[in-house]
Amino acid sequence: MGLSIDPSVAIMALIVAILVVPMGCQRPKVVNLGAVFTFDSVIGRAAKVALEEAVSDVNADRSVLKETELRLFMEGSSCNVFHGSFGAFKVLEKEVVAMIGPLSSSIAHTLSDIAKGLQFPLVSFAATDPTLSALQFPFFLRTTPDDAHQMSALVDFITFHGWKEVISVYSDDELGRNGVSALDDELYKKRSRISHKVPLSVHSDEGSVTDALKKSKSLGPRVYVLHFGPDPLLRIFRIAQKLQMMTREYVWIATDWLSVTLDSSLSDNGTLKRLEGVVGLRQHIPQSVKMHQLTHKLKSNGSMNAYALHAYDTVWMIAYGIEKMLNEGINITFSYSEKLIHAEGTKLHLERVKIFNSGRVLLEKLLQVNFTGIAGHVRFGSGRNVIGCDYEIINVGKTGVNTVGFWSRNGGFSVVPPDSRHTHKKTGFVSDEKLGNITWPGGGREKPRGWVIADSASPLKIVVPNRVSFVEFVTEENNSSHQIKGLCIDIFKEALKFVPYSVPYIFESFGDGHSSPNYKHIIQMVTDGVYDAAVGDFLIVPTRSKLVDFSQPYTSTGLVV
Repeated sequence: MGLSIDPSVAIMALIVAILVVPMGCQRPKVVNLGAVFTFDSVIGRAAKVALEEAVSDVNADRSVLKETELRLFMEGSSCNVFHGSFGAFKVLEKEVVAMIGPLSSSIAHTLSDIAKGLQFPLVSFAATDPTLSALQFPFFLRTTPDDAHQMSALVDFITFHGWKEVISVYSDDELGRNGVSALDDELYKKRSRISHKVPLSVHSDEGSVTDALKKSKSLGPRVYVLHFGPDPLLRIFRIAQKLQMMTREYVWIATDWLSVTLDSSLSDNGTLKRLEGVVGLRQHIPQSVKMHQLTHKLKSNGSMNAYALHAYDTVWMIAYGIEKMLNEGINITFSYSEKLIHAEGTKLHLERVKIFNSGRVLLEKLLQVNFTGIAGHVRFGSGRNVIGCDYEIINVGKTGVNTVGFWSRNGGFSVVPPDSRHTHKKTGFVSDEKLGNITWPGGGREKPRGWVIADSASPLKIVVPNRVSFVEFVTEENNSSHQIKGLCIDIFKEALKFVPYSVPYIFESFGDGHSSPNYKHIIQMVTDGVYDAAVGDFLIVPTRSKLVDFSQPYTSTGLVV
């Protein structure tokens, strides 16, 4: 018994097959990527090699894009917003599906606006400004942690050592200002603060840096937090050494710009000696065969840093996103932008720029990527930043840079790498956290106090009650000397002998000498800042404890009426 088919149905089915099948299977021979960043920089020199190596590896691995070849077009930005924008439009003329870069947070703000207007994914592996948010810049992605994550690690280190006030020294640009703002927020959570800010122009000469540090030297805090871009000259430490600020009473903590600088250059013994005692952060990169192979290639080209490894992973991340899109039958097509078609330019020729039609679709596919790269796990969080990495705590000694511990958001500090231990959610206690021995400035191993009495500070104004009764505790002599004396005064002076620095103070008596003063009034004046402290036979009661801090009791009256 035969099966009869209506000829018109058969023809229709054939037409549908011809129309649908090619659309689902049509894969381009070439897909173009763009990259705009500063080639001649500490990060850029290594990143350029890493990007080229990643494209080569993607094309050699047929399991990713199969027969489709990935091509990369790069333009330099020269650490300049104008040149960065110019380079971006030159790259867009190549019909790219996405753009990688830039390094600079300042340029990233401008390029993110361009990406938002023309709707193509912009992926940076080094712009860490936390204000590059997904709400303002929906087409901006970041394959490296932002500075808010880094500042969380740094503040945990500050809290771990019990310091409450810091001085921040930073570059006066988007990277520095917004990074320090994130530092301020993290310190506030731990009841600490930035007591003084030292902004430095990115073009500061040695004289202006010297004047700024000299001014901060007269203040009380001695914990300095440094946040810049990588600096091959490491000028800040040379100037600090000249000002005798690399001594035992100082603490110098650097964000990961220092480790990037040191990893990307050969430091001689003179440089290391100048940096002795400095503590910094370095992104922790899990050990792997592929990581060692790539770092060897980067070092052979004279430069290596963690951001270059993120650049390598960025290419693979985009390749995976393109593959997801092609597997769903979405073709790669371009068209002229209505926003640019009427633009006229002598060199840019904006009317020639074609925009990727499926930029929003590719963005969605990139956000779904989840794989383990060389620099670690690549997966995006709610803010369209890659999930934060762990950090190594590095310490510069006379002979080299040592890793004294590791930090992870959930596990806190440990001398064991995070990827080889089971981390648990941190509690409010740090008793189970530890770090290795740290060499501090001056070569000592004892933790610096972190503050001194400021050179410009006035003597402490200490009020004492001028009692009429029980004068053995405290009173003012009614003779020409007006000397303050008593048991409380003797204990105060003995306690000062245990303080390892000079504390200037003056006593001021309160009372007319004919009747004992109102102690509640004295405590209120300390609360109001009229006096810095009070010394006397003050009874410790709950209502007063809410206003001021008391010393430990040193007398007991027993049962009294």
